[in-house]
Amino acid sequence: MLQIVEGNKPVIAKVHGAAYAAGCQLVASCDLAYSTKDALFATPGVNIGLFCSTPMVAVSRKINKKPMMKMLLTGEPIKANFAKEIGLINDCFSKSKLNNEVLKIAKKIASKSNLTIKIGKRTFYKQLEMPLRKAYAHTSKMMTVNMMALDAKEGISAFLEKRKPKWKNK
Repeated sequence: MLQIVEGNKPVIAKVHGAAYAAGCQLVASCDLAYSTKDALFATPGVNIGLFCSTPMVAVSRKINKKPMMKMLLTGEPIKANFAKEIGLINDCFSKSKLNNEVLKIAKKIASKSNLTIKIGKRTFYKQLEMPLRKAYAHTSKMMTVNMMALDAKEGISAFLEKRKPKWKNK
């Protein structure tokens, strides 16, 4: 799970069934998550005498405390539309649309500067661990690092010249 969060590339979860316990943890660990409308998500360990402690780490960092505690204490599954509402997944689609929608977002991300995505993903997760003042200092520093990259210069030039950028760090 740590490799997903600490890795350089965005990771997208695609759920077309049930994501229970470690499966729910996996969904929460991914940068983006999409599912079918009939997908279910749960931390059901309590039903067999095991509290879902490790899945709780990832899921509790994606959703608020009250829905998290209800999932942990009852073991009851939640439906995709509620998972979207509480922020566990980005969106849900019909079975026939899920693959195309996930591919569409993956292609959109892949069209961006690889270096910028890498810097941004690392900075996003790192700043979450910091107090507010320290987070602003860190993100300001990373913005400067990003601005010095060739891809930032290319992106700004492309914008001003009204053309698509040609990323150097693909």
